[in-house]
Amino acid sequence: MMSNVIEDDDSFTKPLGRRTVLYYGVGHMLNDITAACWFTYLLLFLTEIGLSPRDAATVMLSGQIADGFTTIFAGELIDRFGHFKIWHGAGSVLVAISFSSVFGGCIPCKIFATSSSTLRTVGYSVFAAIFNVGWAASQVSHMSMVNCITLSSTGRVVLTSCRNAFTMVANLTLYAIALIVFAVTKAETNADIENQYRWIAYFSIFFGCCFVGIFLLGTKEPRSKVGVQGNSHARIAWAYWFKRALYYEVALVYVLTRLVTNISQAYLAFYVINDLRMAQSAKALVPAIIYICSFIISMILQEIVWTGQRLKAYYSAGGILWIFCGAAILLLPRSMSAFMYFISIFIGIANALMTVTGVSMQSVLIGENLGGCAFVCGSLSFLDKISCGLALYVLQSLQNAGSSPELQLTKSVHVYISVTRFGLGLIPPFCALVGVAVTYTMKLHTPFSKPIMEPLLE
Repeated sequence: MMSNVIEDDDSFTKPLGRRTVLYYGVGHMLNDITAACWFTYLLLFLTEIGLSPRDAATVMLSGQIADGFTTIFAGELIDRFGHFKIWHGAGSVLVAISFSSVFGGCIPCKIFATSSSTLRTVGYSVFAAIFNVGWAASQVSHMSMVNCITLSSTGRVVLTSCRNAFTMVANLTLYAIALIVFAVTKAETNADIENQYRWIAYFSIFFGCCFVGIFLLGTKEPRSKVGVQGNSHARIAWAYWFKRALYYEVALVYVLTRLVTNISQAYLAFYVINDLRMAQSAKALVPAIIYICSFIISMILQEIVWTGQRLKAYYSAGGILWIFCGAAILLLPRSMSAFMYFISIFIGIANALMTVTGVSMQSVLIGENLGGCAFVCGSLSFLDKISCGLALYVLQSLQNAGSSPELQLTKSVHVYISVTRFGLGLIPPFCALVGVAVTYTMKLHTPFSKPIMEPLLE
């Protein structure tokens, strides 16, 4: 009997098989590639076809709100009924069906034979909401699976690191697709612009669906069984989490981390083109450098044995690095725009450090309380979506179509001040600073302190 306990315990503490990690890591590729397109090109696309910055922000906000509330309901239902893979598959189908319409033509405009600004905003907002409902269901199920695959803190970080690495692959794939589409097609009218982005959506959906299939075929369905010291993984009431100080600390760190990555991604293309006046290829090359560096760091992080203190240390390192990058972005003049490629390397490193460790803190919070893992992931994602949507809406509302004011540092060095520059140079570093401060006060105890009676995978 004792030997069986030790054997089961070893199965949770030893490193996960490479194939298991790989199958799990590719499961979010469809979400990742569509999210990259959402944050990088949606505002740019909508303003290019004639919507005002505020209307474009309204479309994004509608999607973020739908995403946020869906994460709450999906998390509660998954905790009640389980079936992670069914939720993931259903959400992926909804994403695949609706995403091309987000970047396609305005269907209500065609139905009612009018193209008023209000109708276009409503039309795009509806499909944005549908897309995000599917996205949220897939995201919550995939994130919460980590905690049921293994109780080892190192194993959970390995799974998160692999997922983050393939997030970078998805982003790089998107930019490669976009470069090809923009190179072989011309955009002279709104219809041409819509066709460009529709083809980007089609290729992205096909690419992501291939990896969703690999995930569904290769990953076992975690099932709640009698686990740690005989305790059943029954559903845990919401009030349990709300009474824990660590829940609020992890939630704040996670939201701040997502604000750093999402706001920087949304405004990077605007910044390199409008503020630095770089070549059009820069809006793909600069993000590509960021994601290549993030991919490399994410792969390296898989080889580290993790503890609570190391999570805090690596997160703090990423946050401090982002603060310096933000200062460089804020002061970088057009005459020195080539330095943006150098800054991108450090942004990529900082993003990987903050994302992997910030998400992994959720697993430390959950620990062995598997009956509430989906609610934790869903509620934190809710806060993330709403805060990001509101932040982008405010920034877009402040956009001025006129010329940006100019700050003269020296006789030959001029810095053009804009909402984009402030949004990219101040908000992510400020969020990183607050995130580091909160992390410093956390008491992260390494999970897996009790013996495991039997594995969670069947």
